[in-house]
Amino acid sequence: MRIIILTTLAMIAFASNSVLARMALKHTDIDAASFTAIRLISGAIVLLLAVRISSRPSGGSGSWWSAAALFAYAAGFSFAYVSLPTATGALLLFGAVQVTMIVYGLWVGERLLKLQLAGLALAFGGLLLLFLPGLSTTPPLASSLLMLGAGVCWGVYSLRGRGVGDPVRISAGNFTRALAFTVVLSIFMLSRLSLDVAGIWYAIISGALTSGLGYVVWYMAMPMLKATNAAIIQLSVPVIAAAGGIVFLDESITLRLALASGAILGGIALVIIRKHPAQVSQQKIGKHFNAK
Repeated sequence: MRIIILTTLAMIAFASNSVLARMALKHTDIDAASFTAIRLISGAIVLLLAVRISSRPSGGSGSWWSAAALFAYAAGFSFAYVSLPTATGALLLFGAVQVTMIVYGLWVGERLLKLQLAGLALAFGGLLLLFLPGLSTTPPLASSLLMLGAGVCWGVYSLRGRGVGDPVRISAGNFTRALAFTVVLSIFMLSRLSLDVAGIWYAIISGALTSGLGYVVWYMAMPMLKATNAAIIQLSVPVIAAAGGIVFLDESITLRLALASGAILGGIALVIIRKHPAQVSQQKIGKHFNAK
């Protein structure tokens, strides 16, 4: 029951990030750079408090490379949601995250079975269907590329964080370091500064609750889950985000999005489920990545 509660709360939190960002950037006047900055500041405060309150063991406080990946994810995520629907954005984000981790696994020595290769082909086919030209429901290309880039950066951030120490303490350090990049972005985008009370609150909730506390809850659940199960569970996030978009943003799910979602998430699930005996362990992948 504890595993079910923790994983459910974590997935709802991750999906809520997409809903909150879309609500803020579509229905309020806050700009994407300010949303990014407030979200990271709020997340850093909550994670630092979590480290202090829990008296977590010392050792491991993040790195500038991981902070850069975290910032790139958060910024790309925010700017993409200026025009992307909630469900499409979440699908592109988490699809890119999983594909990034799969591709890196191949690079460091993992091998795929025929069924896994078919899964990859199915996932890429779904992505092509989503962007098939000539249809009015095609998502904006620039925003889609931003979200795909955000997913790649989140995948890199996740890989760098595996097997390197206490994840909450490391996340707190990375969030804190990422604030330096937000200052640069805020200065660069100063001419487009636009704040809104509701937008600020959405950003605070996204940073403090659905990011900061969401990560803490997820890290509490992960030790009780197999790596494969943890990866598959995350595929539920686009579905939850789509439901949130329908309820809170009056968005609709098109047939093409539904078919593309099924192909992308189903294909990735095939790759994750069918583990080859000679695959490299997740912890080894993380340590190999950080050694690069």
